[in-house]
Amino acid sequence: MVEGMSMTDIEAIGNRLGIDIRQIDLDSIQLPPGEDFGIPSDDEEKLRQEDSLEFESGFGNIIVVDNLPVVPPEKYDKLEGVVKKIYSQIGIIKEDGLWMPVNPETQKTLGYCYIEYNTPQEAELAKERTHGYKLDKAHIFAVNLFDDFDKFMKVPDEWAPPEIKPYAPGENLQQWLTDEKARDQFVIRAHHDTEVFWNDPRQSMPVPVYRRQYWTESFVQWSPLGTYLATVHRQGAAVWGGAATFDRLSRYAHPQVKLIDFSPGEKYLVTYSSHEPSNPRDTHRVILNIFDVRSGKVMRDFKGSADEFATGGTGGVSGVSWPVFRWGGGTDDKYFAKLGKNVISVYETETFTLIDKKSLKVENVLDFSWSPADPIIALFVPELGGGNQPARVSLFQIPGKEELRQKNLFSVSDCKMYWQSNGEYLAVKVDRYTKTKKSTYSGFELFRIKERDIPIEVLELENKNDKIMAFAWEPKGHRFAVIHGESSRTDISFYSMRTATNTGRVSKLTTLKGKNANALYWSPSGRFVLLAGLKHLNGQLEFYNVDELETMATGEHFMATEIEWDPTGRYVATAVTSIHEMENGFNIWSFNGKLLYRHSRDHFYQFLWRPRPPSLLTAEKEEEIAKDLKKYSKKYEIEDQDVSNQLSEQDREKRRKLQESWESWIMKWKQIHEEEKLERQHLRDGEASDDEEEYEAKEVEVEEILDVKEEIIPYEFDQE
Repeated sequence: MVEGMSMTDIEAIGNRLGIDIRQIDLDSIQLPPGEDFGIPSDDEEKLRQEDSLEFESGFGNIIVVDNLPVVPPEKYDKLEGVVKKIYSQIGIIKEDGLWMPVNPETQKTLGYCYIEYNTPQEAELAKERTHGYKLDKAHIFAVNLFDDFDKFMKVPDEWAPPEIKPYAPGENLQQWLTDEKARDQFVIRAHHDTEVFWNDPRQSMPVPVYRRQYWTESFVQWSPLGTYLATVHRQGAAVWGGAATFDRLSRYAHPQVKLIDFSPGEKYLVTYSSHEPSNPRDTHRVILNIFDVRSGKVMRDFKGSADEFATGGTGGVSGVSWPVFRWGGGTDDKYFAKLGKNVISVYETETFTLIDKKSLKVENVLDFSWSPADPIIALFVPELGGGNQPARVSLFQIPGKEELRQKNLFSVSDCKMYWQSNGEYLAVKVDRYTKTKKSTYSGFELFRIKERDIPIEVLELENKNDKIMAFAWEPKGHRFAVIHGESSRTDISFYSMRTATNTGRVSKLTTLKGKNANALYWSPSGRFVLLAGLKHLNGQLEFYNVDELETMATGEHFMATEIEWDPTGRYVATAVTSIHEMENGFNIWSFNGKLLYRHSRDHFYQFLWRPRPPSLLTAEKEEEIAKDLKKYSKKYEIEDQDVSNQLSEQDREKRRKLQESWESWIMKWKQIHEEEKLERQHLRDGEASDDEEEYEAKEVEVEEILDVKEEIIPYEFDQE
């Protein structure tokens, strides 16, 4: 018998494995020390249920390529070189990992070969890419995974109709959008917990939805349309969905993954990892995988050194800029692109290959960005040859790669591009050197993308020496805001791409002087903007109405580090993350600056609103609803009144309970006082001192000399 286990326990394990334990000599079994007998955690149990019990053969990284030419020994090396060239472009072939069997009698090849890659993902990708590859008219490749042959051998000789399983509908992943109270969700990470809440400002509190410890090992991320919540683990990434249960929908194997990024339409997930080199002289090894979100299948992988992926971007790990791939063409996820040395590599997702099988060549290109709405790329090339060749911004149409517009720029030190959310305008902030080359000043080149020939306007600040600290377009609008000045006292200017006569010229709306702000955040619905003084400005907040050009409210969230509007533009969250050791947590404000509630949490790391997909209503329908808003608002006013009455009733009930608790406490001590009356009389020699009428109040005045001081005053006689 196995030590520490009963026969019943062992039989139960045998039943789980499909083994009749009674037919086995138990005394002959030797178990390794520390064996846990397969008792799984909750997640491991789910994995057992999801995964089949078939064991992998260990040959998942090998493919078999059939229909190769049959060649004599003198052509063997040439054929081997051709095959190796084709398949080494897809992944890394192991040393001696290509083998073409030879007929021992004729010494000719047998017309097929084996190729061994480093990973099963590379083998799977090679199969997808080259099955049906046409080497010439007589030789079209037939490619299979080595493990597939075992499956082919198990195919029964006689066909049997497949078993039709009853349809089991899954959870509606958009159910959270049907909330009767029209609330939005958000996720937070604090200490070891990840929690999802409803934002319920009418209740003045967040309402818990789902909570889990150790749900992620680094961070969480919503998908762009709010369908999925992604978590990151040592083994890879996972996505979860739902309104309340948050079941796991898919896993994406990528060991030591560090960063993830969704495509705008949520079809694809990009994962990134980097590995320390074994040789100190080597660079970091970078792996990027692009997964199909629904199937979990690797659509394309990229490998190389960190230097190959370090150009451009907004930030990253180990010198690699992130995101490496930038998605374009709207939410159809049709194109993605990567910046390289003197090239922009644009891929299309139908085949995951380069458009026209070649990159867009642009000498010394430094940065690029996609239009959020159209397949248009804006790129920046710096000055060359000490100013002999000017800097330029160019617009290219994809997939044709034709240049739509170009603007040459002189004396440029830096350049940043900002697209308006509808892709109607592009603002290019240009930092230029002064004549002495000792300082710089800034201005804007404003492109009107939708107009004929894409006209460009130049905008310079009244004070050229002002440093531009922040810029932001109004979402779906024609206005933009600029923070400029010194770090301690700044000015905020608002501009419009239209004039009163709508002639298409940029016009200044107003300038707010002397503000404590270094960041600005437009409401997603436009019209309102939050001006914030973060970091050293201690969380000063100003809620501004751009339509009326007036301040609605001011506030403060001391040491605030993060600000994020909810997707509807009704509420905004300010947060203090664990960058600071004190005051961790978040506040929820209304769009017009009313503080609705506070939520404090130690070791607070993340706050993310759940994004909403675009409205299915047409612009005309939205405009019609806005006009008839009073008709719709009556219903919600009644609901708000009901909630207010409910809260008032809850307050009254709370006060009633407090009063009852107080009266109960008073009665308790009166009873104790009465029970101790005889004992008090005994201590006073029988005198009943509890009755207040027995007391006589007398006032006694006591005089006390505190100090004596003697002073001689001179006397003057009258001379008269």
